[in-house]
Amino acid sequence: MVVILKNNASETQIEDVKKHLEDYGFQIHESRGEVKTIIGAIGVKPGFDIRKIKILDGVSDVYRVTVPFKMASRNFKEGNTVIKIGNIEIGTDEIVLMAGPCAVESEDQIFRLAKVVAESGSKILRGGAFKPRSSPYSFQGMGEEGLKIMRAAADEYGLLVVTEVMQIHQIELIEKYTDIFQLGARNMQNFGLLKEIGNTSTPVMLKRGLAATIEEWLMSAEYILANGNSEVMLCERGIRTFETYTRNTFDLSAIPVIHEKSHLPVVADPSHATGYRTHVAPMARAAVAAGADSLMIEIHDKPEEAMSDGPQALLPKDYLTLVQELKVIAKAIGRNL
Repeated sequence: MVVILKNNASETQIEDVKKHLEDYGFQIHESRGEVKTIIGAIGVKPGFDIRKIKILDGVSDVYRVTVPFKMASRNFKEGNTVIKIGNIEIGTDEIVLMAGPCAVESEDQIFRLAKVVAESGSKILRGGAFKPRSSPYSFQGMGEEGLKIMRAAADEYGLLVVTEVMQIHQIELIEKYTDIFQLGARNMQNFGLLKEIGNTSTPVMLKRGLAATIEEWLMSAEYILANGNSEVMLCERGIRTFETYTRNTFDLSAIPVIHEKSHLPVVADPSHATGYRTHVAPMARAAVAAGADSLMIEIHDKPEEAMSDGPQALLPKDYLTLVQELKVIAKAIGRNL
């Protein structure tokens, strides 16, 4: 249920409405915009008469939210969520780029690539220290040592860090080094992990599951939001279909659909979506045109030697060229990069 307060509602009236909702057993989530205050009342109360709330002083309107993802819904929050990290904002007219290798492999490697990321004007360094691999015999990441190296490289070049957390016991460790938690496709429905991440205040990038519907994806975001962390962005990284000519099927249509249904920022990952570097640039350009708020792109200066996902990593020179192309597209649709 969503309760919309009048523009001139006093603090006393707002607190009174919240108290009534809590007395009826609802969980309360307040959203204050420049003009409107909206209160989300979460909880299933069969037969509850919403007129009991409509008649309260300061209330403009009350209506039920029929979609299962209450807090992620555009009905709960009309304006776009903007995630602020330092001097970076994700969810505005500026498109934020994240780039780096799939995995941190060595100090030299990550420092070389962090320099490229900074020179391109990108704001966030990506890289995995703990790698969820399909095979138990594949490179699993450098662990905490990799986190330390990536943090040092990011600090050297004035970048933020995004890296993946795979298990609950890793949260406290990774939180020391990262600015954004990445929850990978394989963990999209790891509900215990989602709840624990929801108890933190660190921004979260939630990747779409391997074959998840948009509603399932939004419901996973709901777990994080309902547990108190409002700093959530959604990452489209391709889904598994019958097609074999690409690694995954990049669902570009998910970007405008999410923007219609939800207030959360949308990130596009054309690298994992396609699996081949020849396809990454075209899909990155298309993602910007489709309305992505941020892009995550893999780069590597020696992809033939990469320990993880070398075939989909752009060479630094190609990435620098792509960034210039994306700026042109962003400008054409009234955004900047």
